[in-house]
Amino acid sequence: MRDLIALLTFLAFTSAAAKPNAGLKTWSRFSKLPYPGDKAFLYDTFPEDFIWAVGTAAYQVEGAFEKDGKGLSIWDTFTRGGNRMATGDVGSDSYHNIHADIRAIGQLGVSHYRFSLSWSRIFPNGTRGSYNKIGTNYYRTLIKRLKEIRVQPVVTLYHWDLPDHLQQSLGGWSNPELVGIFKDYADFCFHTFGDDVKYWITIDNPFVVARHGYGTGVVAPGIKNDPDLPFRVGHNLLKAHAAAWHLYDRHYRPRQHGKLSMALASHWIKPSRTRLESLRECQCSLDHVLGWFARPLFTDGDYPPCMKARLGSRLPSFTQEEREQVRGTADFFALSHGAALSFQLINDSLKFGQQEDLDLRMLLYWVNAEYDRPPIFVVQSGWYVLGNTKTEDPKHMYYLKTFIAEALKSIIIDGVNVIGYTAWSLIDGFEWHREYGIRRGLYYVDFNTPDMKREPKTSATFYRNVIQRNGFPELPENRPAQGVFPCDFAWGVSANSIQVESTPSQFADPSVYRWNVNNGELMRLEGFSSPPLRRNTHCADYATVDEIRQMGVNHFHFSLNWSALVPSGDVARPNAALLGYYRCFTRQLLQASVTPVVTLWHHTRQRSSLPAPLDTNWENLETPEAFADYARLCYRELGAHVKIWITLNEPNDEMVSYQEGHQMLRAHALAWHAYDREFRHLQGGQVSLALHMDWVEPAFSFSREDVEPAKRVLDFFVGWFAEPVFGSGDYPLGMRSWLRQLNSLDLPVFNEEDRRLVKGTYDFFAISHFSTKLVTHAKEDSYTYTAMLEVQHMIDTTWIMSSMPVVPWGLRKALNWVKEHYSDVPVYVMANGVQEDPARFKDSLRVYYLYNYINEALKAYTLDGVNLKGYFAYALSDQRDPGFGLYGQVHEEVIVKASLSNYRNIIQHNGFPVQGAEPQQCPSLPQPCLGCHVLTKRPVVGFLTLVGSGVLITLGLIIYYSSRRHKECY
Repeated sequence: MRDLIALLTFLAFTSAAAKPNAGLKTWSRFSKLPYPGDKAFLYDTFPEDFIWAVGTAAYQVEGAFEKDGKGLSIWDTFTRGGNRMATGDVGSDSYHNIHADIRAIGQLGVSHYRFSLSWSRIFPNGTRGSYNKIGTNYYRTLIKRLKEIRVQPVVTLYHWDLPDHLQQSLGGWSNPELVGIFKDYADFCFHTFGDDVKYWITIDNPFVVARHGYGTGVVAPGIKNDPDLPFRVGHNLLKAHAAAWHLYDRHYRPRQHGKLSMALASHWIKPSRTRLESLRECQCSLDHVLGWFARPLFTDGDYPPCMKARLGSRLPSFTQEEREQVRGTADFFALSHGAALSFQLINDSLKFGQQEDLDLRMLLYWVNAEYDRPPIFVVQSGWYVLGNTKTEDPKHMYYLKTFIAEALKSIIIDGVNVIGYTAWSLIDGFEWHREYGIRRGLYYVDFNTPDMKREPKTSATFYRNVIQRNGFPELPENRPAQGVFPCDFAWGVSANSIQVESTPSQFADPSVYRWNVNNGELMRLEGFSSPPLRRNTHCADYATVDEIRQMGVNHFHFSLNWSALVPSGDVARPNAALLGYYRCFTRQLLQASVTPVVTLWHHTRQRSSLPAPLDTNWENLETPEAFADYARLCYRELGAHVKIWITLNEPNDEMVSYQEGHQMLRAHALAWHAYDREFRHLQGGQVSLALHMDWVEPAFSFSREDVEPAKRVLDFFVGWFAEPVFGSGDYPLGMRSWLRQLNSLDLPVFNEEDRRLVKGTYDFFAISHFSTKLVTHAKEDSYTYTAMLEVQHMIDTTWIMSSMPVVPWGLRKALNWVKEHYSDVPVYVMANGVQEDPARFKDSLRVYYLYNYINEALKAYTLDGVNLKGYFAYALSDQRDPGFGLYGQVHEEVIVKASLSNYRNIIQHNGFPVQGAEPQQCPSLPQPCLGCHVLTKRPVVGFLTLVGSGVLITLGLIIYYSSRRHKECY
């Protein structure tokens, strides 16, 4: 299948190779890929001969700026002028630390090491006459040591550090004489090192050299007076590269068999609007940065038409002979991507009103289409962390993961010929215009130690693991599971609340109407009214019940409203109409073979929903007793129909204080004991509380320093309520000890009476789970750092993003956490869903979400032995839970979304049965019997009730078929 995809892609590209602006189709192509499936992480491996590399640049890391005869470079001069605060005089001192760098390269396991030659170390004044043997021998030694560890060098001739003598005497790259001088320098390097070098880069990132060295003055040599100078510099850079390429091609390639290119850097850009004009502006933006140099090399030896049209005479022109000299002078496409350019050195004038983006995969596809499928070697890629970051660099690691994953998709899915990837950089160093304010190394360099001590960062460990596995091979836990849930599995749907029908029905309308039998219209007669009818209120939520039944679920979870049911706080004076409505609704659910699951109190941040007399405050010591009385009312009035109760839904919110949480636990315990002592023997139901439990994963799963913060967060947000109820009867030890370290007395202490009250007050463990987050102890971003817990929250940039990350395996880990902490406790996933645009009725994200999260739940049940009893999708409808519903709504019309059909299909199969296997044999479930609890306890009354029920049912059927009205009295 993989070979077939590659073949079709090749044929598609071959047929369209010669078209100008072929890259323009990139945006359209990616907008049509299946969502979110195309955004899902791809588990696969790179080709066997894939190049894994790491790189550095001479001025950033070498130091020894005046050692052993080295001449000054333009950076040595530039960093001593203006407002510059630091220099690269020492950098990472690689000149004196070859052994340390070689050890680091060996530890990573790369096949190639990209480094640059310091022109002024070899030729101090830039020309052959100033040849420096000691400087040259440094590179001979480096190459020799690389060969000893079987690492191939990728050598850059020029990485921004022109000999200062050439700048001062000739004006640097603004002078065409540099073309010949560079050719001679290249000739020396090919002759001296070429037998051991198979990949050459002539010039790194000519865009930065030309535009920012000779235009904005941001980098050396810092010239910024002539707005047209960058284009003349770029012209000379192209001709210098072409001269070096032809030299190598004629005189060295036949013997050395190497390859040579120019490293071109680019941002990515996406249209601000979905119009063709915006796409053309995106294309032009890329042409002004990447195409400026890539089109002459890979297409026709001339600049992009967009540049020529907008710049006119400001852009130098090639003669026909020069075009032929420049065209085709690249053996592969050397692409740089990441922090060196994107979001730092691209200003708004080159975005042409469009939006910059970090999408390596789309950039690779564009290069592939625009330049006729060249082999692409990513010669620089990575991100950065702040300068005070030490060995934990989570942001860099996850950006690295993203870029590598995008390169893999580019190869496997898009058919792009990516031949290698270079992580940047090997070690921390001097970061050009950012000086030492950021770090980009895989290895941390302690600049305050005499030997510039190197230590591997977490990103180095990650990169080494990727190289060892040659990508991201699919592991058993990544594969979808096959199997079914038990026959008595609870399939449900949740809603925060239900729509209580309080508008007058047709029976309360006193108007008189005339009916037109021809068209069926009713016309109200003015001045006429009918006498008032004495008729009971009707339970009018048949629509909701029908929607639930059509979903195929056998359970429905919704919440009552305490403040509405008992507005005065006195359970002796409840809202009888509302209570009757709930009674009717739960009865209708049972008649539709749907078991009601009822929450007594649902925590919401916006409002407390506590009765006003309680001062809307859980810290009120009277609230737990009042809640227990309210629970008794609900048990008494609704318990005949409700067998699964949730006392408190998601009380473990970070906005809840420890004092409030303490009283909530007491309230739950009192309500549980009330049911256990007074109602369970009659009603036979179950009671527990439901906790919000998003998973918390260590950012570095191989680092104990991050495992502990993850445990801490789970203690504080799940164990806070779970441990007193399901465990010891007290708060988690980790929670208490951490607060003790902070000298905090905020966490209440359970007295012995309360400990006995709370401990064991459960019949099952219910969780709401929606997403996963990463935590690390290394502070990076103050906005997502929790100082009290000393944890940095972050996300994996490869995750599918909605309002929250979509991470299916997080549910499996959460379920296993419950099992590990509380053994074989029955578990319900009481709410699980994702927010998506309510207008998207073909809700592909939710289809993907439900399928994969339920599949992870199946793994927890079948593979891990979690005692999973039920799963509830969230939510029923957008009407009450906007953006989460499996039903949509347009005005009064209810829309069945794609996710509902998919969910119903999973329910019908009771999971994901093995194809071709015998169907699961389940006994027929008994239908709900209203009033059966009376029969078992009071035989005589029960018999009379049964007879009376038969009469009522018969009368009901007569009335139903005569009136054809879908209303039910209660």
